[in-house]
Amino acid sequence: MNKHRFGVSGSTILTSPEQFGELFWDDIDVIEIGEFPNESAFRAFLDLCKEKQMPFGVHSPLLRNGSKYDLIEKVSFEPIAARKNLEREAALLSRLGAEYILVHFPYFKGETTENVNEKIENGLKDLSRIQKEYGIPIVCEPKLGMGRSAKGIQYLDSFPVEKWEKYNLKLCIDIGDYLIATGDEIVTYLEKWKDHIKVVHLHNVAYEGDRYIWIPVHPSHEDNGKQYKIAHILSFLSKCKEINFIFEHTPHTNPSKEFVLQGYLWTRNIVRSSGTNE
Repeated sequence: MNKHRFGVSGSTILTSPEQFGELFWDDIDVIEIGEFPNESAFRAFLDLCKEKQMPFGVHSPLLRNGSKYDLIEKVSFEPIAARKNLEREAALLSRLGAEYILVHFPYFKGETTENVNEKIENGLKDLSRIQKEYGIPIVCEPKLGMGRSAKGIQYLDSFPVEKWEKYNLKLCIDIGDYLIATGDEIVTYLEKWKDHIKVVHLHNVAYEGDRYIWIPVHPSHEDNGKQYKIAHILSFLSKCKEINFIFEHTPHTNPSKEFVLQGYLWTRNIVRSSGTNE
């Protein structure tokens, strides 16, 4: 049986220090968090993890207003500055015992005429060097670009797996981004990368006009005609090796604790029952 783990994202409380206690769900295995308002909030979170003996991963940037999308192209910072900042975070988080650092990579704002594979590989070289130098795993999360551009996810899909393997970096699949980008073809996209998936950001999507919001997964979404079906995706992922399923939603729709718990138990049941078919 594959040893999958279940975790909670700091997005569920928007990394609010007053609510850190709400991240420590019963039976949870790991917390993934980033974008702390300041260093003292980060230290308070570390103290809580130590007290409760809870492993944690960090979604870069560590502090709010840091570089979030800039490892390949400039969005807010020059890529060279973004990579230097990541290296500083890697040095710190390795000393503090973080399990991994998660970065938005590859991220492209939209279509580009530049050599995409070269840009991705140059980034991989740097990330791989940082990972090796500081002894902390770096997990790469492909993201939608501006205006929901699927180009970054498509560019990764076209990138040779054997080149990716050379750099020994794991992937995070954001279910929401991938569903928006690939729709019914999502499992075909995941199939190519299944040996490299380490983290899954698990949520559904609610559309409000031009906006979309991350909402908790829940069995009622499978046939309500509004949300994406994800049971078949969970069944597929459960057959991959040792994934961290990170429950991620934002508080905007104010979901009840009962609703969130139902989705958690439903997911855990699918993953554990499907994963035994190996």
